[in-house]
Amino acid sequence: MALALRCLRPLPALLLRCSRALPGALPAAPLPPGRCVQPMLLSRQLATKRAKGKGQSQAKVNISAALVEDIINLEETSEDMQAVIEALKEDFSRNLNVRTSPGALDHITVVTKDGKFPLNQLGQISQKSPQLMTVNMTSFPESTAAAAKAIRESGMNLNPEVDGTVIRVPVPKVTREHRESLAKLAKQSTNKSKEALRKVRSKSITQIKKSKSKVSEDTIWLLEKQIQQMADEAAAEMDKLLAAKTKELLG
Repeated sequence: MALALRCLRPLPALLLRCSRALPGALPAAPLPPGRCVQPMLLSRQLATKRAKGKGQSQAKVNISAALVEDIINLEETSEDMQAVIEALKEDFSRNLNVRTSPGALDHITVVTKDGKFPLNQLGQISQKSPQLMTVNMTSFPESTAAAAKAIRESGMNLNPEVDGTVIRVPVPKVTREHRESLAKLAKQSTNKSKEALRKVRSKSITQIKKSKSKVSEDTIWLLEKQIQQMADEAAAEMDKLLAAKTKELLG
């Protein structure tokens, strides 16, 4: 028994030396005043280090909107980004079609002396044949020339012909050149939408930075990261829309 006790006496000192050598071990003495470790900061540093690892993706930030509503309205930011996506979808649907249909002319904006109006509010649009559409301007004959100009400048490769108060709109044959032209327009529209998306992101981040004096640096960092993730997801959705539209246009 005496021999066993003599063997165990060095054990506490040995454990103490080992604990000091281990990474992340607690210090032997208390930290100086003002040198506390912030758990959120540690999480941020660890997440950054993990993200740098090859083949590893950065963890997604998901802050509750209710917790930061006094800093920024995340739901409103999300809605603004979604509105940009919906506007791109609408542009693709209305203005970028291989085969022109009467519905494609509905929302062409006509500038008149009384203001701007959608074409379908000024004239009756109909499809006479696969190769011909007409716009009857009997109700607003004074706007016939303005309507014909709007159709011609709509970017839809249309060349309207005025016959009294009727505008004849021949539907052009779908050529490879026309398809490629539409695909380029789709790409341009997507780039414009991404620029609008960047403005939404920048506006939100600017709003967050105004709260630097009230909240911690890590809260600001996490909010900026989440908004960037929201913008990246919206941009990825736009890329998918563009890919699908390009495939549709080029056949």
